Amino acid sequence: MATTYTGLLTRGVAAGGIAGLAAGLVGLFVVEVPIRAALAVEEARAAAEHVEGDAHEHGELFSRGTQVFGGVLAAVVVGLAVGALFATVFACTRRWFTDGQPFFRSATLGLAAFGVAALLPAVKYPANPPAVGDPSTVDYRTGLYLGLIVAGIAVAYGASFLASRLGHLAAPVRATAVLLATVAAVTVLLLVFPPPPDAVPADMPSSVLWDFRLASLAETATLWIGLGVAFGLLIDPAVRRTTKIRSVTAV
Repeated sequence: MATTYTGLLTRGVAAGGIAGLAAGLVGLFVVEVPIRAALAVEEARAAAEHVEGDAHEHGELFSRGTQVFGGVLAAVVVGLAVGALFATVFACTRRWFTDGQPFFRSATLGLAAFGVAALLPAVKYPANPPAVGDPSTVDYRTGLYLGLIVAGIAVAYGASFLASRLGHLAAPVRATAVLLATVAAVTVLLLVFPPPPDAVPADMPSSVLWDFRLASLAETATLWIGLGVAFGLLIDPAVRRTTKIRSVTAV
């Protein structure tokens, strides 16, 4: 039964697998293009400086084709994991969307997840292709990125709590108040968090840089929004069918 947690979890994992595969294909056909261009810049830089990195000295541990296939597989695995998490969050937050149909609730949750887990950190700490970024700052950059996501989750929870507290107001007034509060909170986060620690090298073409950043954002959008849509399509007919059966049984 879809309305049980087990039913939601099963459909969440299935939706996650679908969204993960779609995101992996975006990575394969879209993100891979600027990655190869960035790798060419990196190779040209090494040749110009007459410096051979570890990959050139010892040979690549995995071929580029293997890495690309592994990326698609990793996207599917991540999709399965976040699908289970998505179903759990959906089960815990159904009270926030009591006026909407299951598909609407799922799509809204997927859009919110994209905003918190992808769009917000991408605005402050946009993704960088190979040949950009100091390896010594990886831990620091990762901490900033994850910290901003956690802060974004707190803002999203605060927005949902505010909306529930303002339930006595008319819908347009309530939506406006929540939107203004959310925008203010996000603005504060973007100002408080420190800037990215790494500068973009002069030899990195801006077109390659932004193509990679936009393509990476498209990949995460496919994962999260696709998850919300796929889960909604899987859960909505099941919920309506279950509701109809319960109504007939009650009569």
